Formats: sequence, C-alpha cells, structure tokens
Amino acid sequence: MKRLGFAALFVSVLAAQTPALDWAQQKAEILRHYRALVQIDSTAGNETRVVEYLKKVVEAEGIPTQTFALDPARANLVARLKGNGSKRPLLILAHTDVVGVQRQKWPVDPFGAVMKDGYIWGRGSRDDKPVLAANLMVMLLLKRSGVALDRDVIFLAESGEEADTTGVGIDFMVNQHLDAIDAEFAITEGGGATLEGNRVAVINIGTAEKVPRRVRLVSNGTAGHGSVPRLDNALIHIGAAVEKVGKWETPMRLNDTTRTYFEKLATISAPERAARYNALLNPQKAAAIQRYLAENEPGRYSMLRTSVVPTMLKAGVGPNVIPSEAEATLDIRALPDEDITKFYAEMQNIIGDPAVKVVPLPASRPVSPASRLDTEMYRALEQVALKMYPNATVLPTMSTGASDQAQLRAKGIQSYGIGPASTELDSANYGAHGDVERLAESSLYPFVEFTWNVVAEVAVKK
Repeated sequence: MKRLGFAALFVSVLAAQTPALDWAQQKAEILRHYRALVQIDSTAGNETRVVEYLKKVVEAEGIPTQTFALDPARANLVARLKGNGSKRPLLILAHTDVVGVQRQKWPVDPFGAVMKDGYIWGRGSRDDKPVLAANLMVMLLLKRSGVALDRDVIFLAESGEEADTTGVGIDFMVNQHLDAIDAEFAITEGGGATLEGNRVAVINIGTAEKVPRRVRLVSNGTAGHGSVPRLDNALIHIGAAVEKVGKWETPMRLNDTTRTYFEKLATISAPERAARYNALLNPQKAAAIQRYLAENEPGRYSMLRTSVVPTMLKAGVGPNVIPSEAEATLDIRALPDEDITKFYAEMQNIIGDPAVKVVPLPASRPVSPASRLDTEMYRALEQVALKMYPNATVLPTMSTGASDQAQLRAKGIQSYGIGPASTELDSANYGAHGDVERLAESSLYPFVEFTWNVVAEVAVKK
C-alpha cells in the first residue's frame, strides 16, 4: 500500500530527475522514526540498540547494510545507495550515542519522546537524533523514488561521539574502514538555524571547528599537618596558577570562516551590534569590544581565539592534611591553526611558577583544516537554505565544540555541519547536553526537507 501511494508524491520525475515530495504526507513517518530513536536509551555502551532499529528499517526497503564493531555493544552501521560513479560519494552521518541524564531534573521521561507544548522532549532530541532521523528518511525516500544518482550516497550511524574513549566510533571507521565511508563531501551535525518568532532568520553552516586539547596543571609540595602553614603548599600554587590561566586573554585571530561570519553577521544586526562586529579589527576599539563579547556573547568571544577554561580541581585527603599534590584540569579549545606546542610553552610562561607543571593529556581529535566555501556542497547548502528561507542569512560558522567532522576533514573529506532551527532561548535552556533537552515539532519536518533537498542537489543525476 505504501509503495502504491508513494508515486503520487512525485511530480515530473522523468523531466527533472529530482522528485518533489508532498512533505505533509511524510510527517507521520518522520515523527514515528524520530520518536522511536529518541526513545532508545543509547548512552555510551548501548549504541547497538539504535543500529538494530536502523538496520531493520533500512533493510526492509531493500537497502544493503554493513555493521562494523570494535565493541559489540557499540556498533556502527553503514548503508549505501549506489550511483553511476561519475562523482565521488556523499557521506551523510550522525552519531547514535547520547550523554547521560539526571532523571530528577526532567519534568518528563527523558527517554519517552514525550510530545508536550509543541515540543518533543527527550535526551538526544537535539543531539543528535534529528540528524539521524533526517538521514534515515533521505535514504528511504531516495530508494523508494528509484531516482538515478551521480554519486553513491552513504549513510553512517556512528557510535561513541560523546564518549569515544576507546576509539569505537569515528576513529575506528576512518582508521580501519575508511573504504566503507570515503567520500568527497560529508554532512552531519555542527550547524543549525536561528528562529526569531516564527521566522528562520539565520542559518549556520558548520565549516570549521576548534580543536579540543586538555592539560593537567600539577603542583607538588610537602605533606603535613594543617596546623602548620607551609610555603610549598601544593594547593596554594595550583590555585594561583588556575587564576592566571583563567584570566589569560589569549590573542584574537580570525580565519576565513570567522571573518566571513562576523562580516555577514554585521549586515543583519541592529546598528549598535553591527558596529561592534565591524570594529573587531580596529586596534583602538578591539579590546573593549572583546570584553563586551566575553560578558554578553561568550560563544562569539570564544570564536575569536584559542580558549582556556579550568574545569576540574583535585587535591587533599582530609580537612586537616596539607596535600602533597594538587592538580587542575584545563579544557583548551584551540583554533585550527594553533601551534599547540608553542601554546603550552606560553601557558607555562603565563603561570610563571616552576612548582606548577603543564602536563598535556592525550588528544581526542586530530587537527583538521576548515572546509572550503567554494565547493559544490557548500553552494548547495547555501542555495537550498535561501530557497527555503528567502529572507534568511547563511553564515559559515566555526564551532567552539567538537564533532566527528574533525576526523573526516583530516582525511580530506570536505565536511559541513547542519541542524534544525530553534530560538536562542530554547538553545540556551533546552539544548544539547543540558539538564533538559527538547526540539520543537515544527522544526523537525523542515529540517528533514532541508536535508533531502541538499542531498538531492548534489547527488541526484541532473
């Protein structure tokens, strides 16, 4: 019945090759798959549950799949639709794992995909199951349409993005199974759209991301009784070091992505904000503007520089014992071109205390160059965005966080971040990794449509 009715969803397939869908008729299936994925508790160690769901749905449509697993509980799924080979493949991917929850913080079941007040509530409802559901629907619709493809379309559902301490996910795939996912372009999480009222005002396309690096600051001293002060108290030294690096304003440096981002942002901002963005490179005004951004727009402040944030302190065994060792963990998010060895040396100079050592921790992601803005894929993302939202502004964006794009870009795959639309307030209060996560139902359907249009633009035979 589904296949008979499906033909009615397309117009002029033979003439234009790219099918035009009746998206109103797709909503029920989109919502069903999305809610089912959110309802799966796929915190680290449970990702194979999602793979089992996806495998069943995809194979029922006659799409072949492969499963790759370093850990049987944390499998990765690859599905491929073949093209004629005239262009290199397109990879559409999403991670299947989610961060943990504190259930007492949630007003609803965090794995219930509860529909309430126009939202779908649940862990993963923003990160990353909208992208996962959109990619699934794109594969199903491409297969059902029978449309000819100029390039293979590869769907990767990847484990361990949030907690890949053992290399079970994207590292496993790019290092041991690159042939299964190698592509010219990739799209995944890392972007999104901003709603102002009911209007999509800004569409962010992720083209670069900062490089996560972490260090421990370690200080050693003499242990002793808390009643006898000591000059070499490790806590005193580590406390002073944390204050220095916490207040360290690293140099501002723009790259192609961030320069374009602030230039375009200025064109759509109110006069006072536009003046700030335009004056970032004015030596007389830059310091005051950066201070304003640090206080009022910290995300944009972080885009300007390599950031250093103290996140953990560890010391002591009792309230009356001077510890022999104290340590602090710093979360560093480096600009893509940062010379991290020189950066660590400069940090040591800023601390200025030989009793405190800077100890780098193992890197979780490789250094990767920004994706280009002159590719067929970026042009398609921009054109589709403007066609769907003619009054919106498209901004190339450097993420201050990290994603699987780093490993892909390091392998030469031009990768771009996308995501559904939300208000700034919703992103701040109900976004990724927050105590409570939710997505407006009204944002889900156009995001799937956007993903479909982009894939069709670059993969369907013209």
